[in-house]
Amino acid sequence: MKTIFVFGDSLSEGVAISPRQAWPMLLAEKLRPVGPNFCVINASAGGSTTERGLRRLPTHLEYPVDIFVLELGVNDAFLGIPVEQTHANLQSMIDQVKTRNPNATVMIVGMQFPIAEPYSEYVAAFVKMFGELAEKNHAALVPNLLEDVVGDPKLNLPDRIHPNAAGHKVLVENVWRVLEPIAWEVGSK
Repeated sequence: MKTIFVFGDSLSEGVAISPRQAWPMLLAEKLRPVGPNFCVINASAGGSTTERGLRRLPTHLEYPVDIFVLELGVNDAFLGIPVEQTHANLQSMIDQVKTRNPNATVMIVGMQFPIAEPYSEYVAAFVKMFGELAEKNHAALVPNLLEDVVGDPKLNLPDRIHPNAAGHKVLVENVWRVLEPIAWEVGSK
């Protein structure tokens, strides 16, 4: 059995929808053609910052991980946590996973924000951080989880932050574009 371990915040946990409607659980359907030997574990928790993720991660590393999908950081941005600290926390999580699972494939799920004054420097550094982490760790990168979802009221809850069930169907496509070749490769081993 191959394990895909999704570690994220409310965008991966799914807010005000059934856990089965959240994009990590929708991956099961996408994985069917690849083979029946995949298990998706969604250990995402709403409100998670990267610091909270660092505290939560060790309890989840008792089991083997074949593909580690890391979707954290957006709550750090909302709280104005320095990008350098977010970067260091994400790197530490990747290091922990790779120490326990040296052959695991890492996939980083990034976010894009509109760059607006007076936050343009911060936002630019935040967006750039995901690519830097992916490059440094030879990881796959989903540049923008919320591509084609942000701003569309039909795909979001009334809070205009969290995707609804229809929005999660778009999110899984955004992730699958990057994950599919990785799943085929890992599944063939």
